Amino acid sequence: MKKLRIVFMGTPEFAVHSLSAIHQSEHEVVGVITSTDKKGGRGGKKLIESAVKKYAQSQDLNILQPKNLKSPEFIEELKNLKADLQIVVAFRMLPEVVWNMPPLGTFNLHGSLLPKYRGAAPINWAVINGDLETGVTSFKLKHAIDTGDIVIQRPLAIEAMDNAGDVHDKMMMLAAEVILETVHLVANDEISFSPQDESLVSKAPKIFHDTCEINFDQPCYMVFNFIRGLSPYPAAWTRLDGKQFDIYKAHALITNHNKPPGEIETDQKKMLRITTRDGYIELKEIKLQGKKKMDVASFLNGYTIQNLNTSNP
Repeated sequence: MKKLRIVFMGTPEFAVHSLSAIHQSEHEVVGVITSTDKKGGRGGKKLIESAVKKYAQSQDLNILQPKNLKSPEFIEELKNLKADLQIVVAFRMLPEVVWNMPPLGTFNLHGSLLPKYRGAAPINWAVINGDLETGVTSFKLKHAIDTGDIVIQRPLAIEAMDNAGDVHDKMMMLAAEVILETVHLVANDEISFSPQDESLVSKAPKIFHDTCEINFDQPCYMVFNFIRGLSPYPAAWTRLDGKQFDIYKAHALITNHNKPPGEIETDQKKMLRITTRDGYIELKEIKLQGKKKMDVASFLNGYTIQNLNTSNP
C-alpha cells in the first residue's frame, strides 16, 4: 500500500473520529484545516476552539485555520503541503481551487445514503421524516454540493426511540470506518465510482430556529418524530406562559379526545402533555426559557403553569 500525504478538513466532534482513524493508520496527515476560533460562553469572552483543532493539537498535527478559503496566502500554504489526497468531514463548502488541488482528488463523507438528503442537516431530516434507515456515503467532490460519484455506502438503522443525537453518535463511528476504507482504496489504486441516481434526490436543508417550532395540529407520530429529530440540538420548541419551551424527550399517546391541538394538560405533579390531532405528546425532558433542562417531575415541582394553551402569549 502506498503511504499517502493527506490533508484533513473538518470542524465538529463528528469529524474527530475520522481524523483519528487516518492519523493512526500508515498514512501521514500533513495538515488539518478547521474553522477559526470564535468568542462565546458567558459574556462572549471565552475563546472556543473546534473539536477537530483540539484533537489536532493533542497529536501535534499541523493546523490551518483560514478565514478565507480563496485567499492567496492560504492557497499557497495548502500547495506547500504537497498532499496526495484531501478528506473532508463536516466542513464548509470548498472552492474549486481547493478541492481540485491534490492529484488523487478530494473525498467527502456525507451523513446519508446519497442522493437522499443532500444538504446541511441529513441526520435531523431522516429522523424527522420517520425513516427506519439512514447511512453514510463517501464520494469524490465536484462542483455541485453532495453530487459527486459514490465510493462507499454503509446503511445504519434508526431505532424507534433514537433521537438525532443517538443517530449522530452511531454514525460518527461508522463514518470513521468508511473514510479509512476509502483512503485505503485510493492508496491501493482499487477505487471505483458509481454515479448518483438523480431520480432519487431528496434535500436536507439547514435548520433554523423558526422552523423548530412545533405544530401540534398533525398526527401524534409526526410531532414525536419532529421532537426526536431535533433533539438534543437545536431542540423543538413551543410556548408555555409566553416563554419558549424546548422539548427534548417525549412519548406519543394515540387516543381519542375532543380537544383542539396544542392544549396543555397537567396534574401539576408528574404529568404534562399536549394534545395533537389524534392523541397526546407526553413530555419527559424539557427546558423553559431562563431555566435548566430537567425532567418533567422536577420542573413541575418548582413551577406552576398558568396558561394551558401553547398558542396563547
